Amino acid sequence: MNPSNTSEKQKSAEIYITQLIYVIPGQEKVFNQFEDIAIPQISKYNGKLLLRTRVEQKAVIEQNMETPYEIHLVVFASQQDFENYMKDEERKKFLHLKNQSIKAAVLIQGIKL
Repeated sequence: MNPSNTSEKQKSAEIYITQLIYVIPGQEKVFNQFEDIAIPQISKYNGKLLLRTRVEQKAVIEQNMETPYEIHLVVFASQQDFENYMKDEERKKFLHLKNQSIKAAVLIQGIKL
């Protein structure tokens, strides 16, 4: 197998982004203002929000970490599409809302097996 072919396939393969989002208590409204702007931008970059959920503590089976405020699962057609989304000028204008409202986020990137 030619390693360069593998690399090209990985570049063009759909990528899945899972994000665990930890919101600063009391900043939920500001966070939602940012999401109202950021989420619609996903589709402009060949992306789709597959899941946006909040975790209810009673639904947790086992836990060794802080419970996130929200969990997002997004798919993009390619790595380049994801990178272009992250550079979106409209989204960047409102990053101050994200910075004001989020204390931490964990981004997990993967591919469908």
